[in-house]
Amino acid sequence: MTEHSTEAAPVTAAWAEQALREHAEPELTEVDAPPVPPVVGAPTLSREQQVLARIDRARRRRPRVTEDRITLAHGAGGKATQTLVEAVFLAQFDNPALAELADAASLSVDGAKLAFTTDSYVVSPLFFPGGDIGELAVNGTVNDLAVCGAQPLYLSAGFVLEEGFPLADLRRIVASMSSAAAAAGVQLVTGDTKVVQRGKADGCYITTSGLGRCPAGRRLGVGELRAGDAVLVSGPIGEHGVTVLLARGELEIDAELRSDTTALNQLTEGLLNSGATVRVMRDATRGGVATVLNELAAAAGLAVVLDEPAIPVHPAVRGAGELLGIDPLYLACEGRLVAVVDRAGVDSALAAMRARPEGEQAAVIGQVAADPPGLVLLKTEFGGTRIVDVLVGDPLPRIC
Repeated sequence: MTEHSTEAAPVTAAWAEQALREHAEPELTEVDAPPVPPVVGAPTLSREQQVLARIDRARRRRPRVTEDRITLAHGAGGKATQTLVEAVFLAQFDNPALAELADAASLSVDGAKLAFTTDSYVVSPLFFPGGDIGELAVNGTVNDLAVCGAQPLYLSAGFVLEEGFPLADLRRIVASMSSAAAAAGVQLVTGDTKVVQRGKADGCYITTSGLGRCPAGRRLGVGELRAGDAVLVSGPIGEHGVTVLLARGELEIDAELRSDTTALNQLTEGLLNSGATVRVMRDATRGGVATVLNELAAAAGLAVVLDEPAIPVHPAVRGAGELLGIDPLYLACEGRLVAVVDRAGVDSALAAMRARPEGEQAAVIGQVAADPPGLVLLKTEFGGTRIVDVLVGDPLPRIC
């Protein structure tokens, strides 16, 4: 394999101060930050260290919802979503399983280890190149179980249909769900249907829940991350987000793109059995690869350093992103895996991923580093280094 150097460039005061101005949330002030008492005998921090410490304090402030109404950004998977979940839902439903905020809850029932997850799908349009809302609902829930190391078994599906919705479209969606479930080796065993008045929905919304079994001995989690671990992605990023956007016909852009939606459970099984020590896996849906890696870095108190030239991006996705001013790192995927493995197991992990059609373009895109803790840095093609922060706002609403 090709080794990619991912050593971070030196952090200068000007660079760090510029990063702080670009990424600080305007509604947060230093008043919100807990005071940092001086420590007698502690070494004096350099200017760069002080700025990085300010960034770290800003990112760790207690979340606060400043809006009085829900916006599209609250469903984008970025900072607004995180704030809503932590300040509203987690505050009321807090428990050990939920507090992990993983793709699926890990549960122990009479000695059996299970994974349980749920997700809703409101994509517009319902049909797009490479998939539809039904296939998306099955694959998304299967993947949430698979990246937790579980073997998906059973699904449920709840349909909210709008009065007047074509029955032919519903048949097409259900057939697609059946095919996707068969391909993933899961069964849809229960469901529910509701119909709302014309104009009260957008055709069809689907909520799917999934139950999976966790084989003994699998230990995945953010707490397993170590400096020096390799960060892998299973293929080109951002194809689903751009495909759905172009399918809306609002932009006069033609591109040969298809959604990357697919089930990843056979890919994750191959990776977990490859001999590599897999630390953690995530599917990069809303918020994209950037948001996934920020969540890992913040939770582990480590850094992630990405190597821009090593990140696989389809030329059409890159071109659309440049036209729209959207970084592919923030574009949603529905069939791409982000995995962190121990450095010694990189070759085995890559071989296992590339043996599957959904992972044949797998690549090493960076590594975990000790400093600066909680940040994701990108070594650019031009030799610079910049912070890759959590997604702010919602550049592509209703893409899943």
